[in-house]
Amino acid sequence: MLKRLLAATALALAATGAAAQGFPTRPVTLIVPWPPGGSTDIAMRALAEATQKHLGQPIVVENRPGAGGTLGAVALLKAPPDGYTLTQIPLGVFRVPHLQPTPYNPLTDFTYVIGISGYTFGVVVRADAPWKTWGELVAWAKANPDKVSYGTPGANTSLHITMEDIAFTQGIRWTHVPYKGNAENMTALLGGHIDVAADSTGWGPQVDAGKMRLLVTWGANRTKRWPNVPTLKELGFGIVSNSPYGIAGPKGMDPQVVRILHDAFKKGMEDPIHLQALEKLDQELVYMSSEDYAKFARDTFNAEKATMDRLKAQTK
Repeated sequence: MLKRLLAATALALAATGAAAQGFPTRPVTLIVPWPPGGSTDIAMRALAEATQKHLGQPIVVENRPGAGGTLGAVALLKAPPDGYTLTQIPLGVFRVPHLQPTPYNPLTDFTYVIGISGYTFGVVVRADAPWKTWGELVAWAKANPDKVSYGTPGANTSLHITMEDIAFTQGIRWTHVPYKGNAENMTALLGGHIDVAADSTGWGPQVDAGKMRLLVTWGANRTKRWPNVPTLKELGFGIVSNSPYGIAGPKGMDPQVVRILHDAFKKGMEDPIHLQALEKLDQELVYMSSEDYAKFARDTFNAEKATMDRLKAQTK
């Protein structure tokens, strides 16, 4: 009996190893938890196009917008851990569990494959808006409570949380309007449905075309593409935000499959196709290995709890 059990176990392990060595044998689905046409969608489609050359199978992008970018993470809960279903992981995945019940636990329910990049965030207004600088907007918002509405790509995103943090520290009352992603946010701003938009660089073409005015960016340094625009940090707000993101799959994935995916995406993220997309969005590579990205997930989950606890204390 023992010999048969050991033999069966050995055969199962051999079959698993053989399956991993043959991976992938069919297309891989990459969930983008944002609408088509936004900055994340543009970057991830370029990454998929570049990576599939090195993976040997097509990578099919599937958009699942809504819930602050967490629907991709939710989808992994029902996906088999075979490496054929992956998702982009925005920072909100680590934040939302501290704000409301979620069906997933970011520390136990995912296999972290690779860290890819981070956003360039900024605040824009229409070209005909009365505010020429970030300081003018802040001063006007202080003097006119509840008169400024601002859009973001979703409730509890980094953009929403940062704008509310600014509001608290500056004594501002403004109205948040959440959208499903960058494309909806930009359309709302151009249509006059909101006064201000806080978002990643999907606003770039509109800024360059003179239809929007970029008031401030949120990185550690000024951007290469808009070097005349100041940062929140240099204006004395003490905020740097770029929300690094990466790719994950369901929990329990075979380490060999993870390695194959990591290596393909590593080549893909450094491919000119992806780099050119990032350049247009003024984003930089933020590479993390599978091990480093898993550590980043743990550290970020804990850091987001501390941030949420601080914000909750501020509002009491």
